[in-house]
Amino acid sequence: MTKYTVLAATGQIGQLTVQDLLDHSDADLVLFGRNASQRLSRFAGDRVSFVDGDLKDPAALKQAFTGTNAVFLAYVATPDIMVPLIKALDDAGVKRFVTMSVPDVYQEVAGPFQAWYREHTGLVWQTNYVDTVDAVENSDLDYVILRTTWLYNDASKTAVDVTKKGEPFKDAQISREAVATFASDLLTGKQDYHKESLGIGEPNTEWTKPSFY
Repeated sequence: MTKYTVLAATGQIGQLTVQDLLDHSDADLVLFGRNASQRLSRFAGDRVSFVDGDLKDPAALKQAFTGTNAVFLAYVATPDIMVPLIKALDDAGVKRFVTMSVPDVYQEVAGPFQAWYREHTGLVWQTNYVDTVDAVENSDLDYVILRTTWLYNDASKTAVDVTKKGEPFKDAQISREAVATFASDLLTGKQDYHKESLGIGEPNTEWTKPSFY
């Protein structure tokens, strides 16, 4: 039986991803997070197990990774979390890893959105998020990094515009539902990307700022 682990499953994108996997796959799921068993009790069932833990807890991570086929980190991690997490994945023999990040780690944000994004987010390429991305890219994992633009909620907006590393990133927004669906599809193989850093946004949103600002 296939098994997927969702880290930071208690967050909005984590929960949306869990629901998508329950609805559109037959895999077993491990839901990891602080007080996950209590906070995510609505997902309890034969296919779901819980690991209550912190992302810096190697024993909890080891438990969450036992027998799993792929892992999604529904959280933008700093290097102090990511580096030991990669080691835990290696120790468990897990290769497939999907993780969230933010745009502009490569100074790739361009077009009308660039000025607003940098004003409101800062100079991302000068932060330790670059070190996080470097750690993933320099690992031997079968990774996909999702550089996710500004988030909002709209279940009717699940289409995704994908740009690869080295390409300009111009999309101003994306729904959490779209991110969750895309992450779920990466885990199940419906989306076929490997060892890629992808910018993801909503199609036709090459605007000066998100619509909700």
